[in-house]
Amino acid sequence: MSIPQYARIKTALRERIEHGELGPGDRVPSENQLLAEFAVSRMTARRALLELADEGLLQRIQGLGSFVADLRPLSSVTQIRDIAEEIRQRDRRHSCRVVSLSELTASPALAARMGIASGDKLFRSVLVHFENGLPLQWERRHVAAQLAPTYLQQDFTGITPSAYLSEVAPLTEADQTVEAVLPEAEVARALEMAPGEPCLKVIRRTFSHRGVVSLAELMHPGDRYRLGSHISA
Repeated sequence: MSIPQYARIKTALRERIEHGELGPGDRVPSENQLLAEFAVSRMTARRALLELADEGLLQRIQGLGSFVADLRPLSSVTQIRDIAEEIRQRDRRHSCRVVSLSELTASPALAARMGIASGDKLFRSVLVHFENGLPLQWERRHVAAQLAPTYLQQDFTGITPSAYLSEVAPLTEADQTVEAVLPEAEVARALEMAPGEPCLKVIRRTFSHRGVVSLAELMHPGDRYRLGSHISA
């Protein structure tokens, strides 16, 4: 039995992703490019891209094309613990310093990760969280303005971004990646780290039923933080 043409395209694109020819956030060939490369109809090329998107390998952005997904869902529902709650559960004091709050338009790469169109409005916050006065987490978060229109009006010294967002756009799904990195100078200073000390870097994307709510980059000093998780099936 011959392999359907759309399945051949899916296999070829999947292999390019698995072999590193296409990396996270990279734009994959368009429908026009696929129909020329594989000598298929536009409908066949579109089916292959749609099915790969449904499987979580691609993100399709209207007007921009299809991109390799950089984060894979861990579970349909993931318990995301708020940093302030974590600290208080250890009977310690949480405090927060707001570094910056701003509004910006989404670049093509950021739009692909947020599931929105390039040029759409985003909010960005940069914060430092402290445990008993010692910096524990540097947080840079991009938020979909449409889903949390009053985000920049919040006092994040009193409520954390994750706590606020859970109220206005309740979490339905989350995904994240974790890696050890050397922090940039700005982050190292904010976390009061010595040169050459490693950080635990968490990239976390949260969803509501209306789409991606936020994309957060969380940096923790490697000698002050251990990451644990609880995932509900």
